[in-house]
Amino acid sequence: MARRKKGRDISGWLVVDKPAGVSSNTVVGKIRWAFSANKAGHAGTLDPEATGILAIALGEATKTVPYITDALKAYDFTIRLGEATNTDDSEGEVIATSDLRPSDEEIIAALAPFTGDILQVPPKFSAVKVDGKRAYALSRSGEDVTLAARPLYVDELTLLERSDPDHVTLHMVCGKGGYVRSIARDLGDALGCHGHVRSLRRVWSGPFELEDAVTLEQVEALAKTPEIDEMLLPLETGLADVPELPTTIDGARKLRNGNPGMVLASDAQYGDEAWASLDGKAVAVGRYKAGELHPSRVFKQ
Repeated sequence: MARRKKGRDISGWLVVDKPAGVSSNTVVGKIRWAFSANKAGHAGTLDPEATGILAIALGEATKTVPYITDALKAYDFTIRLGEATNTDDSEGEVIATSDLRPSDEEIIAALAPFTGDILQVPPKFSAVKVDGKRAYALSRSGEDVTLAARPLYVDELTLLERSDPDHVTLHMVCGKGGYVRSIARDLGDALGCHGHVRSLRRVWSGPFELEDAVTLEQVEALAKTPEIDEMLLPLETGLADVPELPTTIDGARKLRNGNPGMVLASDAQYGDEAWASLDGKAVAVGRYKAGELHPSRVFKQ
């Protein structure tokens, strides 16, 4: 006999302004408890000491998580110049120092090679798997971890502020899989002065911005009350960057059964990924082919 899922069948997105000192998975657990939701997940991990946007999907919205994970994200972060750490952030041990402090002009000039399509080596203290084990676990046990470089698209990397000779604040917009700690480490090496992340804040993620965010305190104050549902953004918010194709009642029926369904004309091209809607509600997502959507995910709502 199959185990029955615990919790409510509630769907939507909640944008949390994650505080420092708590893991992304812990925040997801708190949100799932507060909403009594049967299913929850997040779109892009933030390190425990990082703050800012953590987009959490409940119920059927978890099917749209890949579209947010793959979307561009923006970060404001401060680098401590003159020190390298073994974790590439302020939580680690200092492993190298330098008295050299580059000028603002030298820093700006050094940013150019870190934009566009680049290769980036993740931090040794990261969740990347090596032979089935997490890199951070191997590093904590004293093993010398060697990680392969990974491709990353950096759309923008600019200097925001130089508060003092030891600290510089940057703004970065990047694609999936970017490690800000690696940017800080590699930029410090390129400047010849070392560097690590002192603070990090995600300021937007795909369609989600800080103005959409709520705090954990706000969530906890309304936990398990009817009013908490008003905090949710629609499931469809996670599909903001995917073309929408209206369908008919008959088309929706076919799509919900996993079959191709007719959709109305749109700007979508043959083979494009798109989503079908009925009265503004998402029915399915899939590939557009000759007036039909061939579903890959179907929404129960």
